[in-house]
Amino acid sequence: MGTKPGIWSPKGLCLFGCLLAGALVGNAQNKEKKGSNIPFKKSVLIDEFIAEGATVLDVNKDGKKDIVSGAYWFEAPNWTRHELDKPQKFIYNAGYSNSFLNFAMDVNKDGWVDVIRIDFPGKAAVWHENPKNQPGFWKAHPIYPSVGNESPLFVDVDGDGRKDLVCNDPTAKEIIWLRAPDKNFTDEWEKTVISKGETIPGTHMYTHGLGLGDVNGDKKLDVLIHTGWWEGPADPKQGHWTFHPAKLGEECAQMYVYDVNGDGLNDVITSSAHKYGIWWHEQGKDAQGAPTWTTHEIYKGFSQSHGLALVDVNGDKKPDLVTGKRYYAHNGKIDPGEDDPAVLYWFEFQPGKNPSWIPHEIDNNSGVGLHVTVEDINNDKRPDIVVGNKKGVHVFVQQKKK
Repeated sequence: MGTKPGIWSPKGLCLFGCLLAGALVGNAQNKEKKGSNIPFKKSVLIDEFIAEGATVLDVNKDGKKDIVSGAYWFEAPNWTRHELDKPQKFIYNAGYSNSFLNFAMDVNKDGWVDVIRIDFPGKAAVWHENPKNQPGFWKAHPIYPSVGNESPLFVDVDGDGRKDLVCNDPTAKEIIWLRAPDKNFTDEWEKTVISKGETIPGTHMYTHGLGLGDVNGDKKLDVLIHTGWWEGPADPKQGHWTFHPAKLGEECAQMYVYDVNGDGLNDVITSSAHKYGIWWHEQGKDAQGAPTWTTHEIYKGFSQSHGLALVDVNGDKKPDLVTGKRYYAHNGKIDPGEDDPAVLYWFEFQPGKNPSWIPHEIDNNSGVGLHVTVEDINNDKRPDIVVGNKKGVHVFVQQKKK
């Protein structure tokens, strides 16, 4: 695998922001290459460590999108705090929470959106049943007893319109995906074993990096880790997919498959979970037609980009990146840059033969957790950003360009 020099450096960035009444509007622009100047309004929903993830849903069916993170839901538009589970006390520099990622889906098909909570790697995952505006904690139902990998994916694997959970089972040494029940909703989710065995890669509970996408262009979804990918069969419920070793960079977070340079071959985008760096890995072909991979640096101005989203931020129909620093990911004991500002960035995609991403700083006191949620929460057709981490829960509402 070859490595080309970085196409972006932190030098030459002009950062500016304005702090008003507890809400920050921040943006940044690269001097060398002008990009979109998008302001965001920051709201701090809570400044305590309650979870390392957050999701968006209309909890009470009032037409407004609320935020769920850990044991709480925050009611729009004033972000009034409610408990959905018994809160616990977590210390940001001495441990972890019981809520690493949060997702939203109407699991039991009753018309009310429920919440999926992924606990510490290797522990059980559950879904919390929406109580339909009735008081009390939300009833928890099992999904699976041992969900590993630090970036489990909530994606539609089988194309049925309902999202599934891709992860590993570190106890059974399996790479798996889990399908939500069509009935008997209190049952555990249906398991398909992608790969199994003591020697296969990616089965440790703390495995970093996971992705779903069509790597080889056969119009079937494959599952990726940073050391290779499992080739998806025609029927994704078929077990024991074929593994292809590949060098796809450092231990990472969410992985994305996208033809970055427009050459007809799908590439892979990754970030570093605990070091410095965001990259895209260019797919080529050797003389026999087998895939080769060349790594290109996107940015390395901050460490621990443990949550990564690929989404069109500025409405130009091009996929941008949203990520930031996961503050105190290892409690201030191991990682480089632990005490650096907990920044949040979006990277504006510039396609072409030599593609690049323009970095824009949104904020320097929030960062990301195990994932970052990007969704239009106020129905203005502009995507907003929601994060939950050891700094608390923060919402960044995209404002109209001036």
